[in-house]
Amino acid sequence: MKTSALVVIAAFLMSAAVPVFAQTAPEQQQCAISANTCLDKAKILEKRVMKLKKEIKAGKSYSPEEMKMLEHKLQDAMDQLDKIEGKQ
Repeated sequence: MKTSALVVIAAFLMSAAVPVFAQTAPEQQQCAISANTCLDKAKILEKRVMKLKKEIKAGKSYSPEEMKMLEHKLQDAMDQLDKIEGKQ
Protein backbone atom coordinates (compact mmCIF):
# COMPACT_ATOMS: atom_id res chain seq x y z
CA MET A 1 0.00 0.00 0.00
CA LYS A 2 2.75 2.44 0.95
CA THR A 3 4.75 1.51 -2.13
CA SER A 4 1.86 2.10 -4.51
CA ALA A 5 1.07 5.44 -2.87
CA LEU A 6 4.71 6.44 -3.20
CA VAL A 7 4.73 5.50 -6.89
CA VAL A 8 1.57 7.53 -7.53
CA ILE A 9 2.95 10.57 -5.72
CA ALA A 10 6.27 10.31 -7.57
CA ALA A 11 4.47 10.07 -10.94
CA PHE A 12 2.37 13.11 -10.09
CA LEU A 13 5.39 15.18 -9.08
CA MET A 14 7.30 14.23 -12.22
CA SER A 15 4.38 15.13 -14.46
CA ALA A 16 4.13 18.53 -12.81
CA ALA A 17 7.81 19.22 -13.52
CA VAL A 18 7.69 18.42 -17.25
CA PRO A 19 6.70 21.96 -18.37
CA VAL A 20 9.74 23.39 -16.59
CA PHE A 21 12.08 21.18 -18.59
CA ALA A 22 10.32 22.11 -21.83
CA GLN A 23 11.21 25.79 -21.46
CA THR A 24 14.37 27.35 -22.78
CA ALA A 25 16.84 28.90 -20.35
CA PRO A 26 15.72 32.53 -20.89
CA GLU A 27 12.08 31.49 -20.49
CA GLN A 28 12.91 29.73 -17.22
CA GLN A 29 14.74 32.81 -15.95
CA GLN A 30 11.91 35.13 -16.91
CA CYS A 31 9.36 32.80 -15.34
CA ALA A 32 11.35 32.60 -12.12
CA ILE A 33 11.73 36.37 -11.94
CA SER A 34 8.07 37.08 -12.63
CA ALA A 35 6.93 34.45 -10.14
CA ASN A 36 9.32 35.78 -7.48
CA THR A 37 10.51 32.26 -6.78
CA CYS A 38 14.06 32.65 -7.98
CA LEU A 39 16.72 32.59 -5.30
CA ASP A 40 19.37 34.09 -7.55
CA LYS A 41 17.43 36.98 -9.11
CA ALA A 42 20.28 39.40 -8.61
CA LYS A 43 22.78 37.10 -10.33
CA ILE A 44 20.46 36.60 -13.28
CA LEU A 45 19.93 40.33 -13.64
CA GLU A 46 23.65 41.05 -13.31
CA LYS A 47 24.35 38.61 -16.14
CA ARG A 48 21.63 40.24 -18.23
CA VAL A 49 23.05 43.72 -17.58
CA MET A 50 26.55 42.57 -18.52
CA LYS A 51 25.25 40.92 -21.69
CA LEU A 52 23.33 44.02 -22.73
CA LYS A 53 26.31 46.31 -22.03
CA LYS A 54 28.52 44.04 -24.11
CA GLU A 55 25.96 44.03 -26.92
CA ILE A 56 25.67 47.83 -26.87
CA LYS A 57 29.45 48.26 -26.75
CA ALA A 58 29.93 45.96 -29.74
CA GLY A 59 27.41 48.00 -31.70
CA LYS A 60 27.62 45.71 -34.75
CA SER A 61 25.14 46.80 -37.39
CA TYR A 62 22.23 47.96 -35.26
CA SER A 63 19.94 50.72 -36.42
CA PRO A 64 19.42 53.71 -34.13
CA GLU A 65 15.99 52.34 -33.14
CA GLU A 66 17.51 48.98 -32.20
CA MET A 67 20.21 50.70 -30.14
CA LYS A 68 17.54 52.68 -28.28
CA MET A 69 15.66 49.44 -27.62
CA LEU A 70 18.81 47.79 -26.25
CA GLU A 71 19.51 50.80 -24.04
CA HIS A 72 15.92 50.72 -22.79
CA LYS A 73 16.25 47.01 -21.95
CA LEU A 74 19.51 47.74 -20.15
CA GLN A 75 17.91 50.50 -18.10
CA ASP A 76 14.97 48.23 -17.20
CA ALA A 77 17.31 45.46 -16.10
CA MET A 78 19.36 47.89 -14.02
CA ASP A 79 16.19 49.25 -12.39
CA GLN A 80 15.04 45.72 -11.52
CA LEU A 81 18.45 44.95 -10.09
CA ASP A 82 18.37 48.10 -7.97
CA LYS A 83 14.94 47.15 -6.61
CA ILE A 84 16.11 43.65 -5.70
CA GLU A 85 19.22 44.97 -4.02
CA GLY A 86 17.16 47.55 -2.15
CA LYS A 87 18.81 50.60 -3.70
CA GLN A 88 15.47 52.18 -4.62
